[in-house]
Amino acid sequence: MRRGTSGPGASEPAPSQWHRGMTLLAVISMFIGTRSLWTKAIVIHPVLGGVISLCYAAILILGISALVVRRRKALVRADLAVLLVALTLTTCRYILDHGNGDESVLAAQATHELLHGHLVYGQSWPWIFQQMHVGTTHTMAGGTDYSFGYPPLAILLTAPVYAVIGTNAVTLVTTTALLIGTVALWALLPTPWRSAATMVCLGFQMLPSYAGLGYPAIISLVLLIPVVVRWTGVGSGGRLSRPDILRAVCLGAACAAQQLPWFLAPFLVAGIYAVRRGELPARAALVILARFTGIAVLTWFAINAYFIVQSPRDWLSGILLPLTQHAVLHGQGLMGISYYFTEGSSRLDFYSYGSTLLAIGLLAVFVVFVRRLGPAATVLPWCAFYLATRSQDGYYLMMTPLWLAAAATVPSSVFASAWQPRLPFPRRRTVNATLATAMLAPAAVCSAVAAASSPPLHLTIERVQTNAQGITSVTLEAANTTGTTLTPNFAVSNGVGATGYWIIRTGPTVLGPHHSAHYDLTPNSRVFKLPKSHAHLRIRLRVFTDAPMTVSSADLPLPKTGAKTAAKTGLG
Repeated sequence: MRRGTSGPGASEPAPSQWHRGMTLLAVISMFIGTRSLWTKAIVIHPVLGGVISLCYAAILILGISALVVRRRKALVRADLAVLLVALTLTTCRYILDHGNGDESVLAAQATHELLHGHLVYGQSWPWIFQQMHVGTTHTMAGGTDYSFGYPPLAILLTAPVYAVIGTNAVTLVTTTALLIGTVALWALLPTPWRSAATMVCLGFQMLPSYAGLGYPAIISLVLLIPVVVRWTGVGSGGRLSRPDILRAVCLGAACAAQQLPWFLAPFLVAGIYAVRRGELPARAALVILARFTGIAVLTWFAINAYFIVQSPRDWLSGILLPLTQHAVLHGQGLMGISYYFTEGSSRLDFYSYGSTLLAIGLLAVFVVFVRRLGPAATVLPWCAFYLATRSQDGYYLMMTPLWLAAAATVPSSVFASAWQPRLPFPRRRTVNATLATAMLAPAAVCSAVAAASSPPLHLTIERVQTNAQGITSVTLEAANTTGTTLTPNFAVSNGVGATGYWIIRTGPTVLGPHHSAHYDLTPNSRVFKLPKSHAHLRIRLRVFTDAPMTVSSADLPLPKTGAKTAAKTGLG
């Protein structure tokens, strides 16, 4: 960085090259999807199309400015302009497209029930999915989840807006929260990092799309921003300051909006204790931690209090639903071995065991090696989802602004003197690697058991009946190769997901140990539609069971019909 000379006529320092790079990347991120947004707007909402055209011109001008301005203050003003353009584009996107999704319709119905004094948790609303034509979450037990399964803060915030404008209140609240959160993160970050906040929150259009679908995790993200920015400063000086108390309140509120903060909170709490214990006696560090955690817990209980009093059992089952519902497999994680690359697994539960053990193991490794892993506190918790049966990236994608917040405000030097447990052996590289491996080994073993297990059902496809539209029925033989009674539920997939469960026209609902049976299946929508060109399309029959959780798969032969083709499940 060029230094100015002293005196009243001193020149202002020029911006650093990496600051220019941050601004330019934020400008580039706004280009992505702008054309498609304009194409839609200019047809159905010409005024918005004109606004987007002006934003397009601003993007070009800001791209030039990021590279040619000579003064640091000028680049800071350019950062502010980038933020304003991103806020404008996101608002335009919301006006044009805030369609209903499963998250928003559930939250809207829950808000409606709340305003009318009805129970929110433990209720099922299947009709709203049919009316709104949105996706559903199928369970391994052969059912579909139609209930609200999130903590209540999101619907409490939505309720007054819903009373005025109705169903669209859900997406309006989440989108507004994202805009506020982006501004807050922009203001809290060091100056050269600010455009990175614009890029991560509003650029690439990923988070705005989640906000436009009403995901309550967006509200959690916004509440976690002030918690994560300079989070190692909590309790510095031996007491909780007013900002620290606000951080604790925000942490409790975030945990009362969605379940994802539950996985991050233990890492933050452990890191705060380690940093404070490095500079204070153990008792003083524990007092600070207890006060901070206590405020967060009390905030969480205060937000949940009404629902606990209303029906404690329904409330508890509702907020734990995503962890207990046994939803059908989905995601890019390790479960893909059993779902996409082999014919199934009879021990899917071990993926869940592995995910839980990995979360515990990562926390233990974090505590033992906090001086090295402290800066990664906001990233480590999400690794556990890679082993889960629902390992989709959306679970942690919405938390990525927190990665930026920690990277910009929590340097590794903060952890240089942090407390680490005293080990009975010297800390050497080989010893440390062995210890960390031992802590994570149980998760790896469980995942290996799940991936290596053969499917429980031997499937033989006997006939696939089709018409001009698609598949109308499937006839097969299923043989239970295990010593456990299974209740099979049949579905078909032509991609990453699966259809609703098919109807069993003939065949037993329960298949005993080492028993075989013939099944005649028909789609629940009368016909499973196929694309016109399906010669290279892989259509798979999926058979799920819930207790134990298993999946067995077999390819359906197409376009041939009436042919007898054996498709055996297994690893060989």
